[in-house]
Amino acid sequence: RRIWARRMKEKHGVKNAKSLLLRFHTQTAGCSLTAQQPENNIIRTAYEALAAVMGGTQSLHTNSMDEVLALPSEKSVQIALRTQQIIAYESGAANVIDPLAGSYFVEALTNKMEEEAEKYFAEIDKRGGVLACIDQNFFQQEIADAAYQYQRAVDKKQHIVVGVNEFVNEDEKQDIELLKIDPQIELDQVARLQQLRSERDNARVSNALGALRKAAQGRDNMIPFILESVRSYATLGEIVQVMREVFGEYKENPIF
Repeated sequence: RRIWARRMKEKHGVKNAKSLLLRFHTQTAGCSLTAQQPENNIIRTAYEALAAVMGGTQSLHTNSMDEVLALPSEKSVQIALRTQQIIAYESGAANVIDPLAGSYFVEALTNKMEEEAEKYFAEIDKRGGVLACIDQNFFQQEIADAAYQYQRAVDKKQHIVVGVNEFVNEDEKQDIELLKIDPQIELDQVARLQQLRSERDNARVSNALGALRKAAQGRDNMIPFILESVRSYATLGEIVQVMREVFGEYKENPIF
């Protein structure tokens, strides 16, 4: 929030005080979920969700315990939802705007995080901006390096992950029920798509996609043309294909 407000005011010259307010969404960390002892993921997600609420998030997505294994089951999704509801209605954490305000430890961490973030921003500017950093594989390399260091710490037990490198059940068996998708769902969707294409006004679809292509080739705001394509019942695949043909498809440079 500090960084946002300062940059909006000092770099972009924002005058409206409301524009200095950072509104943000939080999703709990999918990278913290483990395939081993997946029920432990409920506790991990609960702590992460509580941290988000105490940090003042405007909206929140809680991951399901089995997402590391499959698409989440209805039961695991309900547990994830109940996690939010317990925090909201039972914990009292949402009743205070900033429950950790004034905590020396939290404020010190906040200051350190802000300083480290500013270093990254300075490095990005030094390298020529975000697009240049993408071309240089800067972001990809930073993520890869961090993942490598994390895995080394886990392997050496410098970082404990419960159920993975410590407190392991040697005879563990996977006993949670995973979601299985009925193949008939795909067949039904294909049939609906075929029906849609046969019943819609295909001339209108063609005109809408043509206008979208022209907008993509120029500098017009593409959103109105995308909306018109949707209203004409163009499919998501057809809309994306137009943009793919105009812009091409990004291929990430390999990291060595």
